[in-house]
Amino acid sequence: MTTKKPAPTTYAALLRGINVGGKKKVPMAELRTVLEGLGHTDVRTYLQSGNVVFASPRTDPDDLARELESAIEAHFGFPVACLVVDGPHLRAVADACPFPAAELEGRQLHVTFFSRQPAPERFATLDQAAFLPEEFRLGDCALYLYAPDGLGRSRLADALARPAVVKGLDVTTRNWNTVVKLVELTGS
Repeated sequence: MTTKKPAPTTYAALLRGINVGGKKKVPMAELRTVLEGLGHTDVRTYLQSGNVVFASPRTDPDDLARELESAIEAHFGFPVACLVVDGPHLRAVADACPFPAAELEGRQLHVTFFSRQPAPERFATLDQAAFLPEEFRLGDCALYLYAPDGLGRSRLADALARPAVVKGLDVTTRNWNTVVKLVELTGS
């Protein structure tokens, strides 16, 4: 009797803080090689900012993230925080967007991905009215941020990045165009 191998799941690994301002340089070709060396297949990168899609028969995104973090540190010589999410979760995040994404520019809408669901109390001290027209909404292990002038000028993004809000969580943010492309690349 032969045992059937499980079908691979397609994941997106979101690396935090690489290739920004000449620091933590991670060439995408080398990153693909690192993932292939871990036994992952169909490895593709998107942009230079740390988005890599791959297939794996393994089913625990947290284990995959820790393995990738270790491999990146061993290969490149510095730590890089990674979040790994599967294609269906990416699709669910995109589908649940509370803002009219089709009417906005990609630079105006961002999704912050969390390693686990943050308690709503973390955000209770933020006076959302003080930041209008910027707004945020919590989703499933995600936060949607509408910043009409872009992330670089967002006072709300700065407030959301305070240690009281993100302490103990692995977080990374992508603009809406990147989220949509990752959904497409994972085939979700």
